[in-house]
Order: sequence, then C-alpha cells, then structure tokens
Amino acid sequence: MPITLPGPVAAYFAADQNGGDAVALCFTENAIVIDERQTYAGRNAIRRWKAESSAKFSYTTDPFAVSEEDGSTVVIAHVAGDFPGSPVDLRHAFVVEGNQIVRLEITP
Repeated sequence: MPITLPGPVAAYFAADQNGGDAVALCFTENAIVIDERQTYAGRNAIRRWKAESSAKFSYTTDPFAVSEEDGSTVVIAHVAGDFPGSPVDLRHAFVVEGNQIVRLEITP
C-alpha cells in the first residue's frame, strides 16, 4: 500500500535520485543533515554530501512507513544498491518548517 508523505519529505525522496543540487533545494539555508555519524551544516555542505554519496554508489530508495515522533516526521525506507551492506532499511527523521527541511538524521 502506498504511503503519503508530507510535501517537503516527498520532495526530498523525489530529488534523491537527481543529485546534490536537487536535494539541497529541499533544505533551508542553515539546515543540518546527520548521516553515517557525520554532520553536514548548511545547504552547500548538504549539496556536497549528496553529490559525493551519489558519485560513490548507485542505489534506490523506497519509503514504506511514515510516523510522527516528537515533532519529527520519521520515514523508514528500503535502500538497495551497490554499497556495502545492501540492502538496508534506514530511518530518516525529518524536521520540517514551512515547505523546507531544517534537519534530517539518517540512521540504521
């Protein structure tokens, strides 16, 4: 059964396959992303993070569950590709303000 994601979160997953520039536009100028225990602060750092990870690995992301937890939209997504440990289900915790993401933390 398809899930319904809030607009900015749906935009992030749609942009995810289009590289760093598309993903960066989903975030506020001072947003923070935490992925693999690394913190990326600001839209330019987020752009570089996504461009570098997309250059290293090919993957697909399929969100299959969504919930609200402590002010965050939490999406569980099945991620499969040519990276070590594939496939894996990852937890994406989004904090959204207006139509943009201010914080994203990705954890196993």
